[in-house]
Amino acid sequence: MQALGTPVDGDSPEAHAARRIAAAAPGEARDAEAELYRLLAPRARRFGLRHLRDAHAAADLMQQVMTLTIEQLRGGQLREPERVLSFVLGACRLTVMDQRRGERRREDLLQRYADALTIADLHVAPRLDHERVADCLERLPERERSVLVMTFFDDQPSEAVGQQLGCSAGNVRVIRHRGIDKLRRCVDPGRRAA
Repeated sequence: MQALGTPVDGDSPEAHAARRIAAAAPGEARDAEAELYRLLAPRARRFGLRHLRDAHAAADLMQQVMTLTIEQLRGGQLREPERVLSFVLGACRLTVMDQRRGERRREDLLQRYADALTIADLHVAPRLDHERVADCLERLPERERSVLVMTFFDDQPSEAVGQQLGCSAGNVRVIRHRGIDKLRRCVDPGRRAA
């Protein structure tokens, strides 16, 4: 039984804003969207705080659920816009359940396969001597240097490089392969030809 003075579900400010969003043309209900967000976002956040016990996770939940709600209203996919509050709380509940399910799945996999995982090597990868690479690139014959620069710096395919240099795409690939090999041997003199 409804108490006197209490708005019926369809008469609430949330339902009014939801109906305006659902009935509006795209981009014309910004004020109704802002109003709906102002009315329902705190409830979604409180739900998140109560069930997730983390302010950041609650804020993420609020943002995700309110985005979903407004998108559903805009697309006309919410059959009963006047029941928007039920939709928001249901979406909160399902989202939290999905997050917990994912966390449990990750924990189960970690426990099951933790012993088989190798620890990543945290050493910093060796840095290239950029000056040496530039010097070696300058020492290459003009044609090989042009092919390498056009391929790797200008990000052009073999066909485009071939058209500019007056040779076939296959020839460009051979020149590129030989140029890379010469560049490697120049940068690392102890390396043998490939």
